[in-house]
Amino acid sequence: MAKNMTPEEKAAAEERKKLENEKKQLKKDQAKSKAEAKKRAKEIAKQEEALDEEKEGNGFVTFLATVFIVVLWLAVVVVVIKLDVGGFGSSVMTPILKDVPILNTILPKSTQSITGDPDSYGGYSSLEEAVNQIAVLEMQLDSLQTSNTAKDEQIAELTAEVTRLKEFEKMQVEFQRIRNQFYEEVIYAENGPGAEEYRKYYETMDPTTAEYLYKQVVAQLEADAEIQAYALAYSSMKPKQAAGIFEKMTDADGLKLAAKILQAMTAEDRGKILGVMDAEVAAKLTKIMDPDN
Repeated sequence: MAKNMTPEEKAAAEERKKLENEKKQLKKDQAKSKAEAKKRAKEIAKQEEALDEEKEGNGFVTFLATVFIVVLWLAVVVVVIKLDVGGFGSSVMTPILKDVPILNTILPKSTQSITGDPDSYGGYSSLEEAVNQIAVLEMQLDSLQTSNTAKDEQIAELTAEVTRLKEFEKMQVEFQRIRNQFYEEVIYAENGPGAEEYRKYYETMDPTTAEYLYKQVVAQLEADAEIQAYALAYSSMKPKQAAGIFEKMTDADGLKLAAKILQAMTAEDRGKILGVMDAEVAAKLTKIMDPDN
């Protein structure tokens, strides 16, 4: 028959039972933690092993890359010496390596090929000497070409001047034609006053007035010839270039002179220049050339 327990004893028994359960649970948790710790330790060991293998592989790759770079640089140096870039092979390395077996094979051929046979290199003792002579001849050729270019430019300028003078020659011929026509149709015409009448008229004229009129006529003829020369010169320019010069002649006298030059040109040349000119300047020049319109 079970012994009756007091409330205090019951509470103590329950507390002991609870503690035993917690103790068992703690042992289970500890066992579980140990298993997880062992598992994690194995994983870490595997990772360390993989890192060691990768490190060893990277070291080998680095070694190969270093060897490749060194070999590449040596190849570049050999090419520079062999091709004698900047005279490095002939002037720097030849005195050092010319007596070293095997290594002297990388020297430029020009430093190795010196012969006493004058026919071996076209009369030169070495290839280097022949190359130097070629450089001298090339300089002489450039000088001659430059001289020829200057002569060509001079010929072009003279040709342009001849063309310009031909225009004056044509003007002179035209003036002579008009003069002869005037003599034939006016002075020596059947019903004309005749040369004697003109002579008497000029003899009766006041000398001062006659001199003034003569100077005015000569000055006008010279001015017309000068304007015609300007017109010919500006017509030979590119329209944009000629327009740029006219645009700078903005004062009153400049605009009048520009208008006279434009009027002496052909309508086609005048239109090309006005077409590319500043609109305001073109309008002013047009108004001067045709004030009534």
